[in-house]
Amino acid sequence: MASDRKSLVAGGAGFIGSHLCERLLAEGGLVVCIDDFSTGSHENVAHLIGNPRFRLIEGDVTNPITEPADEIFNLASPASPLHYQRDPIRTMRVNVVGAMTLLDHAQACACPIFQASTSEVYGDPLTHPQTESDWGNVNPIGPRACYDEGKRAAEALCFDYHRMYGVDVRVARIFNTYGPRMDSADGRAIINFIGQALAGAPITIYGDGSQTRSFCFVDDMIDGVVAMMRRGPEARGPLNLGTTTEISINEIAELVIRLTGSSSKIVREPAAVDDPKRRRPDISLASRLLSWVPGTSLEDGLIKTIDHARLWANRAG
Repeated sequence: MASDRKSLVAGGAGFIGSHLCERLLAEGGLVVCIDDFSTGSHENVAHLIGNPRFRLIEGDVTNPITEPADEIFNLASPASPLHYQRDPIRTMRVNVVGAMTLLDHAQACACPIFQASTSEVYGDPLTHPQTESDWGNVNPIGPRACYDEGKRAAEALCFDYHRMYGVDVRVARIFNTYGPRMDSADGRAIINFIGQALAGAPITIYGDGSQTRSFCFVDDMIDGVVAMMRRGPEARGPLNLGTTTEISINEIAELVIRLTGSSSKIVREPAAVDDPKRRRPDISLASRLLSWVPGTSLEDGLIKTIDHARLWANRAG
C-alpha cells in the first residue's frame, strides 16, 4: 500500500525533485527528502514542511546514509550548465560517489532505486531521434564532461550493482524538463527567456538558435518517473523520458515573447561549447512498457510556467 511506503528522495528540494515529493505525498506515502541545497531551494519544499508524512534532511549524498527506505529516487545533481560547470569536480563527485552511496543503501535496504540520468549521455548525438541503443557522442574532456560523464558513470554503476549484487535499479534518461519552480538563475533556455521577457529585457540566444530541444512539462515527467518505479524490474531501463515535440531555440524564444506579451528583442551571444545541435527522444520503449505519453502541450505548459514565474517575481518585488 502507498500509505506504508517510505520513499527517500535525494535532491528532493530541486526543481523535479520537489514535484516528485509532492506526487509521492499525494499517493499517501511517507517521504524523506535529502538535499544539500547547493542548487535546491527551501522555497521549493516550504509548502510541504507542515505535512506529518514529510521530513526534510539537509545532507550530502556522498556521505553514508542510514535512513530506512522502501524505495530510493536519486535526483541529486546540479542539472544546468551554469551550475554544474561552477565546480566540475564537485559535480562529478556527486554524480559518481553519490550514486554509489545510494546504491549501497538500496542494497542494504533491499529496495528499488531510481537513477535520474539525462539526455546529455548522448552528447551531440549522431542519430536522430535518440534511442536507448545510442552509445552517445560525448566530449570526455570538455567543460560539460563533469555532468555528461558523471551521469554515464552513474548508469554503469547501476547496472554493475544489479549484475553483482542484484540491486533492483531503474535508469531513466530525462530530456529537457520545464515548469513551475525552475530556478530563475540557472541559465537554462525556457526560464531564462521567461525571466527576460517578463522584465522587458533582451532575450539572449547562444549561437544561431537553430539548435533544437524537446521540452517536457514537469507533471508529465513525474508521471513517467513514478510509472517506471511502479512498473517493476521489466522497466529497469535505461528508458528515455521526454516529449517528442521538437522545437528550435529561436521558436521557443518567439513563443515566450508572444505568451508573455513582451516587447523584448532577441540578442545573440556566441554558442556554448559542446552544445548539442539536435535533441529529441525516441520514447517508444517507455510508452510500451509504461503506457505513458506526455499529454501537456508546450503552449499550455509554458502558460503555467509563466504564471508561476510572475507570482514569484511579484513576491520577490
